[in-house]
Amino acid sequence: MAGFLDLPERSPKPRERGLTHVLDKGLSCAEVDGLMEVAGAAVDIVKLGWGTALVTGNLEDKLARYAAHDVPVVLGGTLTEIALRDDRLDGLVDWCKTLGIAHVEVSDGTIALEPERKREIVARLAQDFTVFSEVGSKDAERIMAPYRWVEEIQGELEAGAHKVIAEARESGTAGIFRPDGEVRMGLIDEIVHAIDPDNIIFEAPQRVQQVWFIKRFGLDVNLGNIAPGDVLSLETLRLGLRSDTMEST
Repeated sequence: MAGFLDLPERSPKPRERGLTHVLDKGLSCAEVDGLMEVAGAAVDIVKLGWGTALVTGNLEDKLARYAAHDVPVVLGGTLTEIALRDDRLDGLVDWCKTLGIAHVEVSDGTIALEPERKREIVARLAQDFTVFSEVGSKDAERIMAPYRWVEEIQGELEAGAHKVIAEARESGTAGIFRPDGEVRMGLIDEIVHAIDPDNIIFEAPQRVQQVWFIKRFGLDVNLGNIAPGDVLSLETLRLGLRSDTMEST
């Protein structure tokens, strides 16, 4: 990086703070190579969205590309939910191990899981995987009280989750956001009053949402559901190289 500017320091990978969690909805191997060439240093983990891993034609080659750049891959939590619905969790676990996938996501954004049952699943999977659990519904009409967010996040961290993802959907219009994309600021304040934000990945697919979190928590906030084409843009926001956050660095 050019040395003529005094830029804020970003911790080297693998890092525990300032994670950029990227959503891969079906990148080709050439696109993965391009992402890694241009912004690999800013990509901390990649999620293969929903159940795309089951239907992509380049899965093993793609996993090899990410592994070559020391970028861990996690399958979408929806796939875990489907496996739970169909009583196929053991099969999903075996498949992940066969593929060399060491990270799993546990969510209940679509199916209903009792909190105790979800914590049991997190604890079980944490014996063999790095677990990312997700709290919040994909249904914008389903509003959960702030104290419930806090209880569920705390419980899943205690059960063994490495980080808890605060749900927003790919669109950024549910969970921690209102249907118009506005941040539910009171909810965020309630959550971080009780829980260290370093333990949370805030899904923030929209630029204005990313700006809000960076201004609120600093450049080392963990942000998720980032589109591959937005990784470099987010990194400039973190470093104050874009007008939106220039004054906050």
